[in-house]
Amino acid sequence: MTIYFYGCTSMDGYLADKNHRIDWLHETGTTEETSYDAFYEQMDMMVMGKKTFDEIKDMEGLASFYANTENYVFTHADTLSVENFIPISGDVVEFIQSVQADKNIWVVGGNAILAPLLNADMVDVLYLQVAPVLLGEGIPLFTQEEGLKRFNLKKVNQYGPFAEMVFEK
Repeated sequence: MTIYFYGCTSMDGYLADKNHRIDWLHETGTTEETSYDAFYEQMDMMVMGKKTFDEIKDMEGLASFYANTENYVFTHADTLSVENFIPISGDVVEFIQSVQADKNIWVVGGNAILAPLLNADMVDVLYLQVAPVLLGEGIPLFTQEEGLKRFNLKKVNQYGPFAEMVFEK
């Protein structure tokens, strides 16, 4: 099993603004200007938190955008409003540990899902894109507990306005 994070932050490290919105990201560019398609083709499963799901659930064609992966949303809800998204509750680390060893798992969005996986040293690859935007305040990407986490820089790319760095454990 390989666990990936693939996402974009502002230059000052925020995943979303102070109201949990990502409008600033959509106004900056599109996935056609990134490595998203090639990345997504490698994924078997996607996990995200409810706040991230709430931010994207009204996107046109969302179910088809994530059609090739098993999609899990950590939430207390019993159902979700989008086809192909499965609600799940509990501990993200325990859930991931129960997944088949041959899966590529994409952690989407927020620090509520990413931080526990980083704390457990389970994240293998980070695709970190940086948008040329300063938010000043917002929801930070990294909120794991203190503890040194080292990754190796494998690649740097420019996609339109985005800088992408690929790090591996």
